[in-house]
Amino acid sequence: MVKRRRLETPSNEDLSRIEEEFRRETSGRPSIGPGIAPVAQVAAETASAATAESAESRVARARDQADAERLRQAEGQGLLIAELPIDQIDEGAMIRDRMVMGEDEMQELRLSIAANGLRLPIEVFKLEGQGQRYGLLSGYRRLAAVRGLRELTGSDSYARIRALVRPRSEADAAFVAMVEENEVREELSHFERGRIAVIAAKQGAFANVEDAVNRLYATGSKAKRSKVRSFALIFEELGDMLRFPEALTEKRGLRLSAALRDGAEGRLRRALAVRTPEDAEEEWQLLEPAVAEADSAPRNAARGGRPRGKAPVQYGWIDDMTIRTTAGITIRRARDGDAHVLRLEGASLSSDLMDSLMSEIRVLLER
Repeated sequence: MVKRRRLETPSNEDLSRIEEEFRRETSGRPSIGPGIAPVAQVAAETASAATAESAESRVARARDQADAERLRQAEGQGLLIAELPIDQIDEGAMIRDRMVMGEDEMQELRLSIAANGLRLPIEVFKLEGQGQRYGLLSGYRRLAAVRGLRELTGSDSYARIRALVRPRSEADAAFVAMVEENEVREELSHFERGRIAVIAAKQGAFANVEDAVNRLYATGSKAKRSKVRSFALIFEELGDMLRFPEALTEKRGLRLSAALRDGAEGRLRRALAVRTPEDAEEEWQLLEPAVAEADSAPRNAARGGRPRGKAPVQYGWIDDMTIRTTAGITIRRARDGDAHVLRLEGASLSSDLMDSLMSEIRVLLER
């Protein structure tokens, strides 16, 4: 049987020794008040440190949240510049108003970018449902120049381009922004102005060509908008046959549009079908006799100097290259090298109708 040890009351020497050891162990710890146990003191110190750290964390978190909110706002307003791979940018997402870019000007731009870098970023918008793909809003020439440098040098420094990622605008605002940029940076030809007005209207960005001209060139004079409407008519009626339309001078374009308003479309199209012109001057020589004939026709004096209205709409064969159906669909035939081209226009055209027409053409060609 184990013998139990009998407890003895500690002596005064033992109590003094224990107290001395305790003092040595706690002498380096600051006291927070008399009568506070060591465990309580440690807990108090830990809580104090934790409280201070939490306050600093809260301030840092609040600052980060404010910075993130400002960043989101800037991104939403299209104020952030990003470096995007040029392969992710679709310059054809919008029909461009610029038809011709001079090689001399493009070479000068390429040399400037190679020497000084891209001074002004392009503007893009994110294409919905296409992953990391962007549509070009403005900066067509700058993007083309960087792509040209990439092809010429093979350098990875031209594989990306600085861009402002704008919020996707309504179609009419996007067209207006594009026209404003080109009007400021490089003068558009009369034909290019009329062309983009027609295309923008047909894509549904504006109610009609008149509305497109008024809104795209809202800051222009009344006379300027009238000229744009005249060249828009030329694009509508002869755009598929003219080879050098951007070379039309203002005077020749206004004469040509006046002839179209007088119903000379058939004569003008037959004149253009005689042969393929080699330059702009030869093309005008083909058109000029029909234009002169329209100029010499009697005018209605009651109309004064205002533009004459178009002739009544004709149906059936307009000329040997054009037919207009009673449904208002115009079908034009043209040649592009060895290829034959059919151009269909009309408000009643729809995707379903075009699908049906393609099926009918396929059946006809496979017989």
